[in-house]
Amino acid sequence: MRQSRRRFFPSPQRPIIMGGRSMNENLHINSTPLLRAWRKQADSAASIETTGRLLADLGRRLYVVNAGDRLALETACVDAEACEGLVPALEPQQLGDPAFLQDYGVRMAYYAGAMANGINSEDMVIALGRQGLLGFLGAGGLGRERVASALARIGAALPQGPWGVNLLHNPGDAEWEMDVVRLCIRHGVKVVEASAYMNLSPAIVYWRVAGLFRNGQGGIDIRHRIIAKVSRREVAQHFIHPAPEKMLARLVEDGVISTEQAAMAGEVPMADDITVEANSGGHTDNGVLSCAFPSIAALRDEIAEARGEAFCIRIGAAGGIGNPQAVYAAFAMGAAYVCTGSINQACMEAGTSPQVKTLLGRAKTDDVAMAPSADMFEIGARVQVLKGGTMYAMRAQKLYNLYKQYDGLEDIPAAEIASLESVIFQKSLPQVWEETRQFFKARGNPKIVEAAEAHPKKRMALVFQWYLGQSSRWAIAGEKTRAVDYQIWCGPAMGAINEWLRGSPYETVESRSVVVIADLLMRNAAYLARLSALKHAGMPVPEALYRYRPWADNFAPHLMPSSANPSLPIGTVPAA
Repeated sequence: MRQSRRRFFPSPQRPIIMGGRSMNENLHINSTPLLRAWRKQADSAASIETTGRLLADLGRRLYVVNAGDRLALETACVDAEACEGLVPALEPQQLGDPAFLQDYGVRMAYYAGAMANGINSEDMVIALGRQGLLGFLGAGGLGRERVASALARIGAALPQGPWGVNLLHNPGDAEWEMDVVRLCIRHGVKVVEASAYMNLSPAIVYWRVAGLFRNGQGGIDIRHRIIAKVSRREVAQHFIHPAPEKMLARLVEDGVISTEQAAMAGEVPMADDITVEANSGGHTDNGVLSCAFPSIAALRDEIAEARGEAFCIRIGAAGGIGNPQAVYAAFAMGAAYVCTGSINQACMEAGTSPQVKTLLGRAKTDDVAMAPSADMFEIGARVQVLKGGTMYAMRAQKLYNLYKQYDGLEDIPAAEIASLESVIFQKSLPQVWEETRQFFKARGNPKIVEAAEAHPKKRMALVFQWYLGQSSRWAIAGEKTRAVDYQIWCGPAMGAINEWLRGSPYETVESRSVVVIADLLMRNAAYLARLSALKHAGMPVPEALYRYRPWADNFAPHLMPSSANPSLPIGTVPAA
């Protein structure tokens, strides 16, 4: 008769077998239950290694077998009655929603979220795309010509995708936002990542609706996809609902969409996917993913039920995704996919300087600070930045405090002006204003200059924004004379990945590739899922197995050969 599982509580008399070896081999056993003895003495490193390798062989199904006087973890079970539990095979591509893989033509439910100013560079997007992973060009902060050339290069390298463009909401320059949408349409972009939105803009609505077409079956084909990155319910609802009727009517009047497209827009939500972003680098509300994700997922369900819609928006997770534990936790919450962000800045493909990558590689989880945002300075928006090795956060906050305190540069005390010019700006404020005027005129924005010349507080804001904007460019360029002013977007995930990679072949930033990091995060998350399955099957799981890091042999990154150019090493891109 089959013995009850209840009788297999770990004890000195009934040892647990893992990986074919008894856990109490070479272990002094007394009256303490075996699991407790393992935790206290834990000298069976060979058992940990063997079991870890079995679990890390993700495609191998494992069995928890009743061996009479013990439980054993085996690769086969010939006696069904003796099988106490199962650890199913689980490859990285099985994590998340398979529809995400199908819709975007990717091999894993994972994407690299954009970092502005081209930090998510053409090289990064191409490297990801060649490995069947989705990446987004960081178009925010780039000029129109640079965006156009980047789209042309990526499109030529990845004619079948997958790739996309980040559409960063720019309330101060709505025409730039619309021009980026026009460039995306011209270059055949299929998906944009919408970020920093508080309300919908004509540009994002135009992108969505211009890609709606009626198919032969009477349904609607959506050719312009949107992954909306949000952190609040009130923002998420804009993307869960269809486009606003008033905005659609205005676009019809302007002749950019047809009346038929406007009618179809009322039948589909604004987004295909919503990425719930928690405590991220750059723009963030410092939210907690375990609170924000269920809340926004519930909102999605409430709106869908109220509207009686069958269209289901997927919900993914971002912010704080810097180790396999975070990836696994996101999928355990029900995330359809995960998105990494600022951790990719330290990879070889990132469009930033070696100096920045070195600073990021030293970061700890608490080595971050909140600082005023360059693009939404006047409304008090803030970004999360690296604290170690730079004084940007402190200096930017000083400028914002002055902006709130005074109505114009003329009102600031002379001693304070002298300090600003010598320490922060390192040039006179009239020089800064002249550079600012020329910048906006060159970008075709004379109205911004006119408004600033008519309103002293607006002019003060633009002068202060010069420092905030230049600080990120100094960092990207590696300007050595302004190293103390580097603005480096960074969240706690950077410290988490540094800690996780410590002691591995990828500890130094010079060895990190965005595709290798993606593969390792997802494969290690699958390992943790199998470890959880082992625990649920009735096997006590030592803490050491959670810390097991199988970096070599059968757990090396599984990368595909380059389809575009098989002679290229993995992670490289051809010269422009």
